[in-house]
Amino acid sequence: MSELWSKEDEQAILDMIERWVEQDVRPIAQEYDQADKYPHQLVEQMKDLGLFGATIGQDYGGMGLPATIYAKIVLKVASAWMAPSGIFNSHLIQASAIERAGTEEQKSRFLPRMASGELRGGIALTEPNAGTDLQAIRGTAVRDGEDYILNGTKTWITNSLNGNSLAVLMKTDAKAVPAHKGTSMFIVETKDADGNFKPGIKVSKLKKLGYRSIDTCEVVFEDFRVPAANLIGEVEGKGFIQALGGLELGRINVAARGAGIAKGALDLAVRYAQERETFGKAICNHQAIQLKLGEMAVQVEAARLLIEQAAAKFDAGERCDMEAGMAKYAGSEAGVFCANEAMRIFGGYSYSVEYDIERYYRDAMLMCIGEGTNEMQRIIIAKQLIERYKI
Repeated sequence: MSELWSKEDEQAILDMIERWVEQDVRPIAQEYDQADKYPHQLVEQMKDLGLFGATIGQDYGGMGLPATIYAKIVLKVASAWMAPSGIFNSHLIQASAIERAGTEEQKSRFLPRMASGELRGGIALTEPNAGTDLQAIRGTAVRDGEDYILNGTKTWITNSLNGNSLAVLMKTDAKAVPAHKGTSMFIVETKDADGNFKPGIKVSKLKKLGYRSIDTCEVVFEDFRVPAANLIGEVEGKGFIQALGGLELGRINVAARGAGIAKGALDLAVRYAQERETFGKAICNHQAIQLKLGEMAVQVEAARLLIEQAAAKFDAGERCDMEAGMAKYAGSEAGVFCANEAMRIFGGYSYSVEYDIERYYRDAMLMCIGEGTNEMQRIIIAKQLIERYKI
C-alpha cells in the first residue's frame, strides 16, 4: 500500500463509502434502473466524497488513492448498484491517461477540474467497426493551424451525454506502419460554459439491456475543432500506447465491478436462502443450494484476491497487463456465474422486477465485454505466460 495511506485511513474511507452506499445508493437503485433515470443527486454526492478525484494525484487536487484501495471502493459500490461506479470509473480512466502521458501544462490545466468534478467525462476509443482492434479506427484528426479538426463516429461512450469531457482516440496518420503508430489521443471539452454541446459534435443515447441510468452514447464528430495544445503529450502517434496505459486501470476497475456484482448476488442469495422454506425447512439447508452458495463464495474470493494482486502491481508502477487481464477475466466471470446461480436460488421471484437480483443478472454480462472481451483477456494472459516462461 502507498505509504500515504495507513490501514486506518483505508478503513475510514471504506466505512464512509459503505454509509453512502447503504443510505443513498441502494435505496434508489431498482427504481432508477427500471426508469433508466440518470442519478444527478448521486453525482453531486460523488463530488463531495471526492470520488471524481479518487486516483488523481494530491498535487492536482485529488485523493491520490492507490489502486488497491480504489478497487475496494468500486467493488463496494457495484455490490449494491453497478451504474454509479461506472460514472466515476470511466472519468478516472480519462484522468489516468492525462496524468500518465500528458504534459505538465495539460495536467495542471485539466486534472484539478477533473478532481473536483467540474470536468466529468470518459474515454472515446470504440467505433462501429473497431472495438478490441483499436488499430482499425477510422476517425481522423487533421492539423489545421493551431487546431486539429476531428471527424468520425465513436460508440458505446460512457459519460458523453451528461459529462463534458472526453479523451478521444483518432487517426493522425492513416499511412503509418504499423497502424497503431498513426493514432493520437486528444482531450476534448465537449460543452461550452452554458452546458451546451459545442458545434461539430452530436451525441445520441443508446438503449441497453442493463447498465442503465448511466449515459452510454454514440458520439459523432463533424469538423469539430480541438486546440492542438490538447493533444495528449503534444506528440502525434502515441495514442494507442496511451489508451492501453489507461486500460490497465480500466480493467482493474471492471474486474472490481464484476466482483461487486458477484458479491452482491451472493449476499442476496444467502439471505433469501435463509428466508425461503420448502419441504418444511429453509432452502439453505438443502444440499443442492449449499453447493451453489459454496461455489459462489469461492469465485467471489478468488476474484477479490486477483484484483488485489493486479492493483498492487499497478501501484508499484510495474507492468500488469497479465495480472489485470486475469483479474478482469475472473471478476467478470464471477459476476455472471453468481448472478446466474442467484437467479436459480430465487426461482420464480428472480424474474420479478420487484427483486434486485434481475438487475444484477442484466448488468453482469457487460463486464465480460467491456474493456476488452474475456476472449482477448485469455490471449493476453497466454502471450505473457509464453514471454515470461520463454526457454
